[in-house]
Amino acid sequence: MNIEKRSIVILFVFFLSCGKNIKTVTKVENMYSKIKKELAPDKRTELFDIQFHLLNGAIILKGETTSKKALLRLQDSLKYSQVNFKSEVRILPDSSLENRPFAIAKNSVINIRSNPKHSAELGTQGLLGMALRVLDKKGDFYRIQTPDNYISWVDKGGIQRMNKRDFDLWNASKKVLFTNNVGQVFASKKKNSTIISDITLGGVLKYLSEDASFYKVTYPDNRTGFIKKNEAIIYSSWLKNLKSTPENIEVIAKKMNGFPYLWGGTSTKGMDCSGFTKMVYLMNGYIIPRDASQQINAGKTIDYHLKFDGLKKGDLLFFGKKATADSKQRVTHVGIWLGNKKMEFIHSSGNVHISSMDPEQPNYDDFNRNRYIGSKRYLNIVDKDIVNLKDQIKL
Repeated sequence: MNIEKRSIVILFVFFLSCGKNIKTVTKVENMYSKIKKELAPDKRTELFDIQFHLLNGAIILKGETTSKKALLRLQDSLKYSQVNFKSEVRILPDSSLENRPFAIAKNSVINIRSNPKHSAELGTQGLLGMALRVLDKKGDFYRIQTPDNYISWVDKGGIQRMNKRDFDLWNASKKVLFTNNVGQVFASKKKNSTIISDITLGGVLKYLSEDASFYKVTYPDNRTGFIKKNEAIIYSSWLKNLKSTPENIEVIAKKMNGFPYLWGGTSTKGMDCSGFTKMVYLMNGYIIPRDASQQINAGKTIDYHLKFDGLKKGDLLFFGKKATADSKQRVTHVGIWLGNKKMEFIHSSGNVHISSMDPEQPNYDDFNRNRYIGSKRYLNIVDKDIVNLKDQIKL
């Protein structure tokens, strides 16, 4: 065989091999996409971020996941299809966390961001005393998961990392719940005491003792301080006596009237639309999904015909773009129905305020009326995405 013919054969074999490899990678990517859609469709609550590349005839899997089930499904599928592969995927929590894969928020509010840097988008917030899973570390930031399963990044100054024993002890301890919108924790009971830190509605600290005027409390990092008794309550007593009613939903919601809008905010320092609904329901004993696009997938559907029929005080109203033949429904806003004759609802947009769906009312909201896409009921509804704190031993 002359040199020219030999070159043609080599090129043919090379292109045949390349074509086969491309088909294999495409096949693997299709398997991955199908499994991700089934087991980890929302990256906000479950990570399954895998990349593929070829090396010496094998498919190399790299990336990270919080779902062992999804990774095992992918590996089993590859074995069944006789694909030669090597997995270098990190399963979170990462082994480098040194047996401390838990944390408690130690600031009044912790800012949880989309990426591990202070300039990144604010995704959500956590309140003082909030229990967290720690999944990963990058520089001075930790990737954490909040009680509503939201996954994102917080700087190290906002949390106290713990091993399982200390974490369980914190969760099982007697606690004090702060019930004012904002306040302070003091270094002593003296009138002109210095301040240990600020504290916001829903913040929780460990109980140490009490007298007629103050609770003595401790932080996750063992700082101690005093909270005025008229601004707080023993958490277990609050939960035991809590009446999660439509009327109490309205009371808590109106307590936040006028608070500023903050993208990613879920505290009384500022809140976005779903952060507002989340905070209202938290103070009524429920942990609900974080974002409006997640909240619409929980609860019981009400008002199928979009005429405000059958709505009750406390139901959630959703707004956005309706589905078309070419695009999916897009949820961009949420509010709480107040169930009065004025057809009013309360929501965070610019600030927390009350609007109406009645064109005859002075606070009529034409913009949101025209993008109303449905309602959901959460109260007294059994749903895996709605956590009733009365069924939990930890906040």
